[in-house]
Amino acid sequence: MSKKDKKLQYEDVKREEEQAANKEAQATPLAEQLAAKDEEIRSYVDRLQRLQAEFENYKKRVLREMSQIEERIVDREILDFIPLYDNLQRAFANYSDETDAAAFVAGVEKIFAQFDQILKAKGVTPIPAEGEKFDPMKHEALLSVESSEEKNTILEEFERGYERSGRVLRPCKVKVSKGQLDTEDKEE
Repeated sequence: MSKKDKKLQYEDVKREEEQAANKEAQATPLAEQLAAKDEEIRSYVDRLQRLQAEFENYKKRVLREMSQIEERIVDREILDFIPLYDNLQRAFANYSDETDAAAFVAGVEKIFAQFDQILKAKGVTPIPAEGEKFDPMKHEALLSVESSEEKNTILEEFERGYERSGRVLRPCKVKVSKGQLDTEDKEE
């Protein structure tokens, strides 16, 4: 082997050693980067699991609080009607002791007025019916009969309907006119 060949061979070996060293140097940072990324992924997964658990707890707490609020609202509504119940109870107790029907009726009228005040304070208003045009959003037709009135006119109210803040709480139950029966159609 010539000196030149030996030199080339030496340079090739040296180059291979440098490349191996570079690969090793690159591999170490890659391994470190990979380990760092794995740790970062684990921290994100852990954080996500904690957030999911916190959200589930939040949903349960909100449902529990909503239930408690509903109970308080019902309690408040009941408290508004308890005085009416007490007054009716007193009226019946006094009526059984006294046979004065006029006093009993006067007492019940006062209770009715008190009841009316409570409904008005809550924004509850009756839905007009008799003589009005039938509105399926506010009225429920139980009967439809021929009459001298115009078609779809409410003739009679069987049960009063109520609304609050533009929302129907209970529709009116009514009898509606079909219009006048055509006498010419009957004769033919």
